[in-house]
Amino acid sequence: MSDAATQAPPATPFEILGGEAAVRRLVDRFYDLMDQDAAYAELRALHAPDLGPMRLSLTGFLTGWLGGPRHWFEAQPGRCVMSAHAQVPVNAATAGQWTQAMARALADTGAEPSLAAQINQVFGRMSAGMAAR
Repeated sequence: MSDAATQAPPATPFEILGGEAAVRRLVDRFYDLMDQDAAYAELRALHAPDLGPMRLSLTGFLTGWLGGPRHWFEAQPGRCVMSAHAQVPVNAATAGQWTQAMARALADTGAEPSLAAQINQVFGRMSAGMAAR
C-alpha cells in the first residue's frame, strides 16, 4: 500500500472551522451583528423580525456548503443560495453589508485567517451575484 493510499483526505473547511458548533457560533455572531450594528440596518430590514428561523437555516446551509453533513440540502432538494433569495431585493449596498458582516463574524469567532479570507471571497461573489440579478 502506498503512502498516498494511507493518507487521510484533506480536512474540509467545516472541519477546519471546528464543526457544527463553530458554524453555529459564526451564524449567531453574523445575525447578532446584523441585528445590533447600524452599519447593517438596510440588510436587517430585509429580514423578518424573528431571526430564529434564519439562524437555523443558515447554520444548516453553511454546514453542508462547507463540507459537513448535508441535511439542509437533503431536506430542500434543488435549493441553493440564489433560489433561497429569489424574492429578496438584494442590491449592491445590502450585498456589501452581508459580506462585511460575515467577514466580521468570521474574524470575531476565530476562523483561521487564510480560510476566512477564502470563504469571504466566495461570499462576496455570491452576494454580488444576487445583487446583479
